[in-house]
Amino acid sequence: MTDEPSPGVQGSPAISEETSSVKARIRNLLGEQPYAVLCTQGEGQPYGSLVAFAATDELASIVFATPKATRKYRLLSECDHVALVIDSRSGQSDDMMQIEAVTATGRAAEVTESADFEHFSQLLIARHAQLKDFVASPTTAVFRVDVVRYFHVTRFQEVREWIPALGSSR
Repeated sequence: MTDEPSPGVQGSPAISEETSSVKARIRNLLGEQPYAVLCTQGEGQPYGSLVAFAATDELASIVFATPKATRKYRLLSECDHVALVIDSRSGQSDDMMQIEAVTATGRAAEVTESADFEHFSQLLIARHAQLKDFVASPTTAVFRVDVVRYFHVTRFQEVREWIPALGSSR
């Protein structure tokens, strides 16, 4: 799967210890934070929307649900390039150097196949039980984001990239 070119991300060459550490920190942050900001685009304008999410065990996909009668759904249907931003600021002090953030970039697709829908909707409901009726509603769409890469930011400026399909970081 292709995505935007990788910017000049600062970091050391990929080594297995660093890769494991970055992946573990991303996994922890995604596990601790229940919400993300979904970044979409349309009509030359960027949009941000708060979503409850769940990630697959291998971190290759992230799932969320949205009503079909929304701008968010329309924008997702028109352009599948998205980013999800997850950060730790709600659990940290006022010290910005302690905040971690992850941006996951990838492609979003509505989950419509019955087996896939069951799998991904159950993944979301397992994490957000309060969404059970919402996810089951015929007016709700479940979306899966196939993550192309993660950008993990610490200390406000230290950026590491991790690509789930390759298991690499730099």
